[in-house]
Amino acid sequence: MRDAIFPDGVTYLEELLFDADPAEDLHMMLDSPGGDGETAVRLARSAQARCARFTVIVPDQAKSAATILALGAHEILMGPTSDLGPVDPQFQLADGRSLVAAKDIIAAVAAAEAAIATNPDTYPLHASLLSDVSGLMVQQARSAIDRSSDLVLEALKSSPDRTAKAAKAALAKLKDPLIDGPKNHAAVFGADDAIACGLPVTKLDPSSEQWQQIWRLYAKYFALGGPIYEGRYSSRAPGASG
Repeated sequence: MRDAIFPDGVTYLEELLFDADPAEDLHMMLDSPGGDGETAVRLARSAQARCARFTVIVPDQAKSAATILALGAHEILMGPTSDLGPVDPQFQLADGRSLVAAKDIIAAVAAAEAAIATNPDTYPLHASLLSDVSGLMVQQARSAIDRSSDLVLEALKSSPDRTAKAAKAALAKLKDPLIDGPKNHAAVFGADDAIACGLPVTKLDPSSEQWQQIWRLYAKYFALGGPIYEGRYSSRAPGASG
């Protein structure tokens, strides 16, 4: 799965998993800048319902909502380039693909309000710069941030390896590094960080045959460009021409 995480992805993934054998293990190679956390929880639950053991492989990035999806796995495979990231909600801009972090929306509006209060003549400039941001979007951003902890907990609980008590304990360890602490959506959360927080991460040696095979396969998908969903029997590249 190589895509931003939004509701359409549920349908694309369902097409790959609808006839999966629940007695078999499922490995998902995930490359995503993030997206909608509610959708990520749905994806994690769907994957867990279709397999005996769910493993997420992160060759490059699984940020924000993709981190939430990974938290629902039995195991996360990571290497030297792998990166999870802050669980701050993101919103699509008018082009339908570009993403902006909720924290950045709130910070931009607060900065504009402060600047206008100091110098009212700058109102037209700031209004123009924030023309894509509505009051409703700001409120949605605040509400989404408030929901982040609940989404992380729901993702953690979707793994049958965790009891409700264990999921709450894991959330307590993740709250500062993934939710409250980061000021930048691009903040790095690598394999060592994840292991230190008690996540079920296997850190692969970059010289190992397993990691090299993972990277070679990922590089082929990267070369294709754009979103792609591929399973055992079918492939889909949303938005591709031809």
